Amino acid sequence: MLLSSFFEIFYENVMNTTWLELVAVFFGIMSVWFAKQANLLVYPTGIVSTVIYVYICFNFQLYADMGINVFYTSMSIYGWYIWTRKDDLKRFRPISWNSKTQQAIGIGMIPVLYVVVFGLIYIFKQDDVAYMQSYIPYVDSLTTSIFLIGMFYMARKKIENWIYWIAGNIISIPLYFVKDLVFTSFQFTVFLVLAILGLMEWIKMYNEGRAREQKFVKEILN
Repeated sequence: MLLSSFFEIFYENVMNTTWLELVAVFFGIMSVWFAKQANLLVYPTGIVSTVIYVYICFNFQLYADMGINVFYTSMSIYGWYIWTRKDDLKRFRPISWNSKTQQAIGIGMIPVLYVVVFGLIYIFKQDDVAYMQSYIPYVDSLTTSIFLIGMFYMARKKIENWIYWIAGNIISIPLYFVKDLVFTSFQFTVFLVLAILGLMEWIKMYNEGRAREQKFVKEILN
């Protein structure tokens, strides 16, 4: 019975989804797929998705969500720039782990961003009493804060970005499901799977890069 209800709601959500939103979802999933491979196409595909969501949110007067997607778009442009820069040896930025300081800053920024995001939601949603008295704005603020840190770390090619995406996706899946947004919940489930695969892939690429560096150093010393 529960499974039947799930597919019923899922079907209704798909049928009620506009072609524009489907395009945004498609490019969003493609963006995460390219991110998993550390492919520069993560950014143009991500920009297409977030720009469409800016338009959708504006039309539905979801101004806080619109502002967040504007930030996502700007972070994608920033990441695109960072990933195409070369160092003095003409090498692109490598995948790396955060230092302890960088990790502490990221964790410390979550409550700061939480206050900012919740403030935006309150400004634009304070007249919606039922919404503001529910748990949803609090959870939305938390997941958005986590995703913002994840986006910044991805732009810096830090492996930890995937940990933030995984955490945010785990929270988002049930959040959208209970809001009867089953299609969106399914989308975040896909994102979760890709984020786990992305974490594994980036660790593998990092280890391979380290092995090549060590081999190069040994060849020079010999």
